[in-house]
Amino acid sequence: MAKGKVAIDGEVVDGDEARVSVFDRGFLYGDSVFEVYRTYAGTPFAEAEHLERLARSAARLMIPMPVSPETLASEVRATLDAAGEGEWYVRVIVTRGTGPLTYDPTTASAPLRVIIAAPVSVPPAERYERGIAVALLEASRPTDDVRASGAKASNYLANLLAVHEAQQKGAQEALMLGRNGQILEGASSNLFIVKDGEVRTPEPQPGILVGITRATVIAAAADEGLEVVEGEVRPGDLYGADEAFLTSSIREVMPVVSAEGRTIGAGVPGPVTKRLHEGYLRAVALATGAGV
Repeated sequence: MAKGKVAIDGEVVDGDEARVSVFDRGFLYGDSVFEVYRTYAGTPFAEAEHLERLARSAARLMIPMPVSPETLASEVRATLDAAGEGEWYVRVIVTRGTGPLTYDPTTASAPLRVIIAAPVSVPPAERYERGIAVALLEASRPTDDVRASGAKASNYLANLLAVHEAQQKGAQEALMLGRNGQILEGASSNLFIVKDGEVRTPEPQPGILVGITRATVIAAAADEGLEVVEGEVRPGDLYGADEAFLTSSIREVMPVVSAEGRTIGAGVPGPVTKRLHEGYLRAVALATGAGV
């Protein structure tokens, strides 16, 4: 029996009873958009921001939103209530719907919405205590193109293959390089580096999904009196940094201590990284009432 609950077009079912047509374009072509976030003390964190970005992604890819973000939030709540107690990983997907077997997106009808509530799986504590390794890889992704830039689209094949290659190199995340050799982002994360007290993150550009957790950390840095500079980050900047970390909804703030086998800083999670993780958790507690 699968754990968790799934809502399909507003109808909540057990996870192992969830069914989507094989003719759905999300299944056939990855023609869909999605968001991922999690609960703390049963309350979704930054849900409004995620659902607003979902709507922007859909608009970017010309997928009609079947319902409003407010209705989606209500359906997420119903799905979580049905799932019961615990902490949940929430995935909200909107596909273009079903239609003929053609690439022409205008032939699709009835956009489909799916909400998945599954038990959240957080990284082991030792990764926060010791840090992780990353690998730098080149990959061509649909969202690197200006036509889909900024959309959180479901076609993640290039990201999946990059993560697999990084794991083969002993790393836990892949950092994607742009056409000019600059670092864009992780396969499912944003990157920050710290050098001489300055916090820097790659500036928004094609190939970068501006993360919700990224924005929360930038706000937490301001509360800590730390300015975050958005600008180009090249591999040499990462190798020469005093600290580095990744941000994502599930990882929160994850210290990076090695890149391509090169030690970053002292080779242990740094003080700025720890301060910003604590600041992020304060923001979570304030928004959800969770004692994190």
